[in-house]
Amino acid sequence: MLFNTKQTLKQIVTIASKELDHADLFFGHGTDNAWDEACWLVETIVKANGTEKIEAEMTVDDEVLRQLQMTLDKRIKEKVPLAYLLNEAWFAGQPYYVNDKVIIPRSPIAELIKNRFMPLLKCDPGLILDLCCGSGCIGLASLMEFPNAKVVLADLSEEALQVASVNAEKHHLGHRSIIRHSDLFNSLEDMKGSFDLIICNPPYVGETEYKSLPAEYKHEPAIALLSEQNGLKLPIDILRSSADYLSTNGILILEVGNSWALLMDSYPDAPFLWLDFERGGEGVLALSYQQLRKYKF
Repeated sequence: MLFNTKQTLKQIVTIASKELDHADLFFGHGTDNAWDEACWLVETIVKANGTEKIEAEMTVDDEVLRQLQMTLDKRIKEKVPLAYLLNEAWFAGQPYYVNDKVIIPRSPIAELIKNRFMPLLKCDPGLILDLCCGSGCIGLASLMEFPNAKVVLADLSEEALQVASVNAEKHHLGHRSIIRHSDLFNSLEDMKGSFDLIICNPPYVGETEYKSLPAEYKHEPAIALLSEQNGLKLPIDILRSSADYLSTNGILILEVGNSWALLMDSYPDAPFLWLDFERGGEGVLALSYQQLRKYKF
């Protein structure tokens, strides 16, 4: 075993970081480097064993070391994203429960949420739709910024909705959340014209791109990543239907990731507003109710 009870947490993090750095791993499911991932691993497991205050020079017992070693081994040997091993991911500054039935939160939309979607929204939204919600992090994080709003968390996957429900209760937002099992808008007919804000991070990865992704992505549910037509089928379906569900002052925020160039080529005259992010990220567009009504996708 790499670790022993004489080592300080600082030493343990350094050892774990070197092991992660030397392994053939992809970082992009919560961190972007080995050091941050080692810190996340150690802090989470130490706190889970009853230690509230973490200090660099403290030591831990054999059971904690065993858990650290086991988790590190699985991360390296099986290339499982650390978020799944810890059942935790951070989004917009808050922790969320995750398992392998949902993709791991990493959307640049978090930055929009923390900025309260300024200057896109004319006023605070009353009803928000988090479509293809997965863990529910986008919709729930939005509720934290808009205390008078409610959210509909909608997804095709019943297992994803179970995770979203756990997170709604975790953050004490269950009373402001409506859980809906829906294939895009199919089960939301009763809510036409209701949403002031629709936010969607749908599957948008084409088959060719999916095959080239690092091994870590293959642990995520394919249904949450893959879309036909080189990744564009589901985004286009959403563009065609969103206006029916938006209020007259409503806004659609849609993430299409690396498929953004192909979408622009498909609709060169569309009034897409492509959003910039200080912390990195691309492929997120905004369209108003009026623009979606006027332009026929």
